[in-house]
Amino acid sequence: VQLQASGGGLVQAGGSLRLSCVASGRTFSSYALGWFRQAPGKEREFVSAIGWSAITYYADSVKGRFTISRDNAKNTVYLQMNSLKPEDTAVYYCVADQNRVPKLVERDDYDYWGQGTLVTVSS
Repeated sequence: VQLQASGGGLVQAGGSLRLSCVASGRTFSSYALGWFRQAPGKEREFVSAIGWSAITYYADSVKGRFTISRDNAKNTVYLQMNSLKPEDTAVYYCVADQNRVPKLVERDDYDYWGQGTLVTVSS
């Protein structure tokens, strides 16, 4: 099982980026998919998740600015990031888990992790 994230880059504050993560090795339509991030010198933190039924979850820090979505036909999860701030600078990791219940979406013990993609927001 592999998760391949892409779409990171350098953007000015207020700009937008869309991250993509393609899953391979099995069908992920029944999996919860999500994103975590880790900024330099900080602990890894939850960003967003989407359940198999497309219910979405967001960290308070990104609510209203980020949108998560999934395309099961393409085994892909997306993270549309708008109104980016310098504090959004981090390596973003996509995750997948088959048995993630809603109350545990923010725990960083997902079964599968991608390699990370760097997002840098300049002020």
